[in-house]
Amino acid sequence: SLRGLNIGFRVKDTLLQGWVSVSNLAARFLSSAPWRLAVVVGRQKHVCPLSQTAANMAEEAKKLAAYTAVNNHVQNNQVVGVGSGSTIVYAVDRLGEPTHFKARQLILQHGLTLSDLDRHPELDVAIDGADEVDADLTLIKGGGGCLTQEKIVAGCAKHFVVIADYRKDSKALGQQWKKGVPIEVIPMAYVPISRAIARRFGGEVNLRMAVSKAGPVVTDNSNFILDWKFEHTLNWEEVNTAIKMIPGVVETGLFVNMADRAYFGNEDGSVEGRACFRNVGGSRFATPPIN
Repeated sequence: SLRGLNIGFRVKDTLLQGWVSVSNLAARFLSSAPWRLAVVVGRQKHVCPLSQTAANMAEEAKKLAAYTAVNNHVQNNQVVGVGSGSTIVYAVDRLGEPTHFKARQLILQHGLTLSDLDRHPELDVAIDGADEVDADLTLIKGGGGCLTQEKIVAGCAKHFVVIADYRKDSKALGQQWKKGVPIEVIPMAYVPISRAIARRFGGEVNLRMAVSKAGPVVTDNSNFILDWKFEHTLNWEEVNTAIKMIPGVVETGLFVNMADRAYFGNEDGSVEGRACFRNVGGSRFATPPIN
């Protein structure tokens, strides 16, 4: 499982050195790779044909988006933060020759220097997936349970780039992702928090239960997760702020005004990119897809 993995690494010449492990779970990592930069926002055609099955198409689309993001945004001598989830495997694949690590000790044994955000509090770029991305590049994240650590990594980066397949692209949140907004909470407060959210914003709030064991899901931070199934589109910036003000809320899976760019791998082998900019008054706006 890749849930909970947050890793960063320094890119130096062709040698990649792992330096951040924010949680205890492991996944694919890297050794070395050549680098190039191609700044392109829009649609890029991939030369390899996609497989015919829906599952293979989605996986290939994730790979296309991840490769494009790395090609366009990772340069030599940068510090890169990497989030969690299935799409991130392909970003790491692109960053170097992948090696499977099951523990912190294995990372150290393979000569990768481990560090943390105390020593590297500022990242050049963070790359992560999303459960859903709307037209303004507002995200729902946390389906895998690692929303707080993912938001910390994204917040430490100068640029935050999102990678996803075509199924995650929405005009408005809730159109594609039907499981709601994840909210990490202090265990003793989950009942009053659930009531407060439902009372103020409507919808249904459920405690996320574990699949392979009895009881609720427990995060890497030893907290619970609530899944809030909202009824309609809201002002997500206001909602995010209001929910975080409820005593006992640790973090929400709403990533508002954080993503700078998003890349979506499509069924036809193309990659669609969107960028978000700020105007003179400070307001954000996203570019429409460029075909």
